[in-house]
Amino acid sequence: NDTSIYINESPSDIILSTNNFDENIYANNIVANLSTIDTDPEDSFTYEFVNGDGDKDNNKFLLDGSTLKIKLSPDYETKSTYQIRLKSIDASFDSFEKSFFLFVNDLNEAPTSFNLSSYNFDENISADSTIAIISAVDEDLSDTHKFALIDGYAESAGNSNFYIDGNQL
Repeated sequence: NDTSIYINESPSDIILSTNNFDENIYANNIVANLSTIDTDPEDSFTYEFVNGDGDKDNNKFLLDGSTLKIKLSPDYETKSTYQIRLKSIDASFDSFEKSFFLFVNDLNEAPTSFNLSSYNFDENISADSTIAIISAVDEDLSDTHKFALIDGYAESAGNSNFYIDGNQL
């Protein structure tokens, strides 16, 4: 007479499919999938955020089954690292907790505008005089930029009177 007794083992680890994601993804986008290490092969798991070491950004994420979603579109220049603490609970209510660092990938964003150091200049100045310094409005502060005069617009009619050398107009 075989009398086997099943003893449930607790989960032993939580695994994220990735711990980094791109900036500027949409709100409520999936940033990682969750899985649990457990010696019980047929166990099922639920996940929740928990308080404790490493929970400071729990409120910036959502759990949808075994997927981790970010509530708002991330911006690397504003916040490049998040920290969350998760709990995996098996079918017998045994659990395992772990904190994670999540990293935002910095993408190169296009400049959003440009500025001129001056929008006016004196008449009768010498040819080849610098009349303004051009700077780009770009949240990627270390980017370098090339400037050019663009034809094909009503505002481009006077382009032939000017040229750009580096950032000098």
